[in-house]
Amino acid sequence: MQYTLIFDIGKTHIKLSVLDVHLKSVATREAKNRVLMSSIYYPQADVDYIWQWFSNNVRTLTEQFEITRLNITTHGATAACLRDDADASDLESDGLALPVLDYEYEDFRECQDTAAHYASVRPEFCESYSPALPAGLNLGRQLHWQSRQFPDAFSRVGAIVMYPQYWLWRLTGERCNEVTSLGCHTDLWAPGQKDYSSLVDTLGWRALFPTLVSATQKIASPLPEVCKATGLAENCAIYAGVHDSNASYWRHRATSDGRPFTVISTGTWSIVMANGAELSSLQESRDMLANVDAAGDPIACARFMGGREYEALCSMTDSPLDQAAAGDEPLEQLQAYIHQQVMALPTFSRGGGPFADLQGTIRGEVITGTGALIASLYCALMLDFQLSAIGSRGHIIIEGAFLKNPIICGLLAQLRAPQQIYLSEDDTGTVTGCAMLTLGSEADASSTLRTCTPTSLNGLFDYRDEWRLAIREHEQARPPVPTMSEA
Repeated sequence: MQYTLIFDIGKTHIKLSVLDVHLKSVATREAKNRVLMSSIYYPQADVDYIWQWFSNNVRTLTEQFEITRLNITTHGATAACLRDDADASDLESDGLALPVLDYEYEDFRECQDTAAHYASVRPEFCESYSPALPAGLNLGRQLHWQSRQFPDAFSRVGAIVMYPQYWLWRLTGERCNEVTSLGCHTDLWAPGQKDYSSLVDTLGWRALFPTLVSATQKIASPLPEVCKATGLAENCAIYAGVHDSNASYWRHRATSDGRPFTVISTGTWSIVMANGAELSSLQESRDMLANVDAAGDPIACARFMGGREYEALCSMTDSPLDQAAAGDEPLEQLQAYIHQQVMALPTFSRGGGPFADLQGTIRGEVITGTGALIASLYCALMLDFQLSAIGSRGHIIIEGAFLKNPIICGLLAQLRAPQQIYLSEDDTGTVTGCAMLTLGSEADASSTLRTCTPTSLNGLFDYRDEWRLAIREHEQARPPVPTMSEA
């Protein structure tokens, strides 16, 4: 039997998944991702570690499975600056003119002259549909700072490739780009024109961005040196790569028959992707934006760091992450918190979201060890707020990490009625969607979705109204947390 291998690089974890012809996972390998601290440059992706981990694990997988297709999916807000003379056949070299910057790095925003210049050349929201985001979440801002802070190194850049295409280059030697990563709050892409934004031409970078390819396109076979190091076959077809949330979305677009729907992709980030929502509904100040799907079409999106904030709330209350499991006891305590108006008010991360300028706080007393209930309620309310703000229509599909939390799913189902909430068949929507892109018309686009049973908590809608009112008062009464945004 022939198999597809998916190389999935998330912000928190890196993963390899082997899928059969029915898109069922038959083997996985997973490890923590990590960031290197550098005294010369800045916090950076540990690409050598990732490459070594990939090579070692693929070598064992190819001994068990005939892998004929390979695709790559990664988190967004990340690019690689390849040297002009970079040679992918040299497996000891990463090919980089500058290290891959970690998008959570904030200190570079302190360069006031650079920040002021970037603000003067940055596209308007109506062109790029990229909100001004904290840290390095606007990729154009990263590249602009690198070009001015390290001009000699930047002068040796021969190509700027998005993160999935960096790994494509390491596997095949081919330099190209693809729109799902370019269109992910980068400031570099104009979704309405389906072309690079004015920023790219203003800064004279257009020649640095290589040919655009389709996410469904087979690019090349692995280099001989890569075959030797990994055991991949010489005829293995390697595809263009795709941004991770867009992979989750793609599998459902394929079966939508043009009807509006919304995908909630969850993990470190929770991203609401609303097919059929108008771009005019997007509010820059609420971390709403347009992503671009694998067909090049814009998608109205809203996001917050759901996984990160959930963990932060559990940590603050000394609670295990999995405490919010199904059962009567957690729901009884949750009902008590709703009755007592105990609530978490945003925000508990530094990664954007609709209330990014607010400092998170908990109102009321949380019993030690039960904070996961408040965290679950908080995440459900945040998602509900975003779905309303973006104008979500049709059914809603939850993908990813929050599938393991029945309370979040059930709360959202109660809050969104009569909109129907469906739960994906597994928590690997990104992997499945990424694999579908390699199969084209051969892909079985159907997916098994199960209806989410809503909770039936008393007073939940009144609680939601009070929560939203408390946020408005929080925004008006408290000074914002200092940020480096020029928005």
